[in-house]
Amino acid sequence: MNSSLSALPSSALPSANEPLTQRLPSTLQLKQHLPLNASLSDQVDRHRHAVRAILNGEDPRLLVVVGPCSIHDPQSALEYASRLANLASDVSDQMLLVMRAYIEKPRTTVGWKGLAYDPHLDGSDDMAGGLALSRELMREMLRLGLPIATELLQPMAAGYVDDLLSWVAIGARTTESQIHREMASGLPMPVGFKNGTDGGVGIAADAMRSAAHAHRHFGVDSQGHPAIIQTPGNPDTHLVLRGGHRGPNYDAHSVAQVRAGLAKQSIAPRIMVDCSHANSGKDPLRQPAVFADVLEQRLRGDRSLVGMMLESHLFEGCQALSANLRYGVSITDGCLGWEATEALLRGAAELLPGKSGLNPVISTLS
Repeated sequence: MNSSLSALPSSALPSANEPLTQRLPSTLQLKQHLPLNASLSDQVDRHRHAVRAILNGEDPRLLVVVGPCSIHDPQSALEYASRLANLASDVSDQMLLVMRAYIEKPRTTVGWKGLAYDPHLDGSDDMAGGLALSRELMREMLRLGLPIATELLQPMAAGYVDDLLSWVAIGARTTESQIHREMASGLPMPVGFKNGTDGGVGIAADAMRSAAHAHRHFGVDSQGHPAIIQTPGNPDTHLVLRGGHRGPNYDAHSVAQVRAGLAKQSIAPRIMVDCSHANSGKDPLRQPAVFADVLEQRLRGDRSLVGMMLESHLFEGCQALSANLRYGVSITDGCLGWEATEALLRGAAELLPGKSGLNPVISTLS
């Protein structure tokens, strides 16, 4: 059989059902257009180191990834980020707050796919504009001093923002994907794998083991060319518990079972609890109760609980995508409002020990 490329026809008309294509800028081109200066690049490195230190037990603070379910309005997202930056400074001795800047939204069937896909919210799918807007928005958040987190859903989109991120999530639907495990093995920041939608953690455990190894895989280089990518393996992965079809999995009994299961596979028991999704029964106003339960477990000595995640926006709830959107309200999953979020985190800071190991309330009284 002749496998030479020259054996292919020199020209051919596209078939009627062939998908249309439109070229995007390469990741290198967008990064050159919207560069990250040396100061901000150093800041990202420091934030990544801080997250790693928490995961490895070298930093006693609680890691909290908090922000909108997904970003659809840059103005309200920046207002939220500004508030979060002020709060992060106030509680920095007890917690490391990381801004949840999700620009891709996984869909069970169809719907709005996120800022990177449809920044105009009108179905025009201006992805070139969406990627540029997303990168520009994240740079502004970095300028506020915040570490940034996102879920990487489409591996081809990852290279447009990977230099801005201090923490990455791989979602429940993609944790089983070999492509995402290979991608995670080459990322230069900590990665949290969510348990499967059934609530089981076996798939996520397999993902962490896979991502820890080096891989060679198909990919695209920074100039947009197909390439063989060789990755070093990522030692900074951990588990994110988000509940499942059978209910929550943040309670002490479930966490103990998960911890034991990880230990049997020689996986470091580093666990973050997502206070939303099935853990809250998809009721955003139940997130504080989940947070309080997990915080109590940590205060009782469970050091495997290294972090938590909250879906939070300027105002609580959610709204359907329409021509008349309320400012600061999610258009995807329902969120906790800012006032409740701030009260929750400030209350937690009063209970948590600081970097010195002392409880702030006790040390004030002594």
